[in-house]
Amino acid sequence: MNFLEERIQKDGIVKEGNVLKVDSFLNHQMDIRLLEQMGEEFKRRFADVQVDKILTIEASGIGIACIAARYFDVPVVFAKKTQSINLDGEMYVAEVESFTHKCKNQVIVSKKFLKEGEHVLLIDDFLANGCALQGLLSIVAQAGAITEGIGIAIEKGFQSGGRIIRNLGYRLESLAIVDAMDAETGTVTFREQ
Repeated sequence: MNFLEERIQKDGIVKEGNVLKVDSFLNHQMDIRLLEQMGEEFKRRFADVQVDKILTIEASGIGIACIAARYFDVPVVFAKKTQSINLDGEMYVAEVESFTHKCKNQVIVSKKFLKEGEHVLLIDDFLANGCALQGLLSIVAQAGAITEGIGIAIEKGFQSGGRIIRNLGYRLESLAIVDAMDAETGTVTFREQ
């Protein structure tokens, strides 16, 4: 069992509807030492590829992406979920459906922050059905950039997202893959990696 799996076992809470709450250490309150371990592990796993930028999606992936970016010494770009007055110029836009929020959003990245030919690593906190990642992949493709890989903190292996992304031919590295969760007992079972 790796460091993230151990933390999920210790502090994660399983809720009805295939919800895994990790808000006490990952996506509401953040344990920076844990994020440091995650960033270091992403760097180890993707040490063989060129990375010019890390791309994530608002909001929970930002912290993980920022710490990982320190190890790669590159900037982080995050796709915004809402248009605001401080977004100007031309934009890349993709529609994504959120598993957690049960809604569709357009995600937006300014064209000035993602350029043709750049090598991009996608980082996010969760992978469930893969919609958010497909939106980010669309944005990278629109930019003419190259997706070098995808780093996920927690993949729900019992949902289709990981299979879909891997079948599309992308390199996907998940730090913890949950094979099953039981809300009644509060147990989480992980896939051997």
